[in-house]
Amino acid sequence: MTPRDASDDSRWSDLDRPPLNAAALRRGLVRAGGLWSDVEVVQRTGSTNSDLVARAEQGKAAEGAVLVAEEQFAGRGRLDRRWTAPARSGLFFSVLLTPAEVPVARWGWLPLLTGVAVATGLSRAAGVDTALKWPNDLLVTVGGEERKAGGILAERAGEHGVVVGVGINVTLRADELPVPQAGSLALAGAVSTDRDPLLRAVLRSLADWYGRWRAAGGDPAACGLQETYAAGCATLGRPVRAQLPGNRSISGEAVAVDGDGRLVLATEDGVQEPVGAGDIVHLRPA
Repeated sequence: MTPRDASDDSRWSDLDRPPLNAAALRRGLVRAGGLWSDVEVVQRTGSTNSDLVARAEQGKAAEGAVLVAEEQFAGRGRLDRRWTAPARSGLFFSVLLTPAEVPVARWGWLPLLTGVAVATGLSRAAGVDTALKWPNDLLVTVGGEERKAGGILAERAGEHGVVVGVGINVTLRADELPVPQAGSLALAGAVSTDRDPLLRAVLRSLADWYGRWRAAGGDPAACGLQETYAAGCATLGRPVRAQLPGNRSISGEAVAVDGDGRLVLATEDGVQEPVGAGDIVHLRPA
C-alpha cells in the first residue's frame, strides 16, 4: 500500500479520522414518529448554525432537521467566540426545534437541556465522565484538570423555531489544542472515539430529553431536567465570578439553578443574585 502524503487533504487523508456515514446515520435516526426528520452531512461550511437558521427562516427545513459538518471554518460559541478544529476531529452539528407546546419564556432551557443530553449520551457511548459548566460548556478531566471539550449555542430561527448547535472535540490531540484549557474525549481517556455511534447516542438522548420537556410544557422541575442538570453541573457549590453585560461582574458561591435556568450566586453581602447571561469563571477556593 502506498503511504499517503501528509499534505493530502482528501477525505481519507487522516486514517484516524474517517468520515461520517451519512446514509447509516439517516437509517439509524430518521423514523416515523421520531423527532429527527433529516440528517445531512456536509464536508465543510462556515457555521452549521448559520446555515440551518437560514434554511428555517426560508421555510426549507422542518423540525428535527440535523445538519452536520465534517469541518467548520467560522463556527461560533457564546459571545461570538470562534470555534475551530481540524476536519473530522469532532462532532459539529446543529438541530432545528420548534417547541410549539412550550411557552417562549421557557425556551431558555434548551441549551441546558442539550447539555444534559450530550453529557448523558457521551457517558454511555464514550465511557468518559463529563460535567457541565453553566450555562453551556461540556467539561472533561485531562491530567487531573478540568478542560472544555464542547460547547452549545442556541439561536432563534424565525418566530417558531430554535436552532441549537453543538461542538464536541472528539479526537483532538494535545498539539492541536487551540488553548491550554481545551480538551477532547480522546485526551480524557474515552473508550470509543468512533463519531458515528457517538453522534447517534447524543441525538437519541437529545430526542428523549426534548420529548420529556415538551410533554411537561417546558416545566424543568416536572420533567426532571432541573434536578438532573444541577446534579451534573460542575459550577454549583463553587466560588465563581460572573462577567455580566455592561462590563460588570459579581462574585459569590454558585448555589442553585433556578426555574428559569439562571445561575444563583450567594454573594458576600448575603444576597442571592440570579444571573441569566454572562461569562462564568470558576475560581479556586480561598
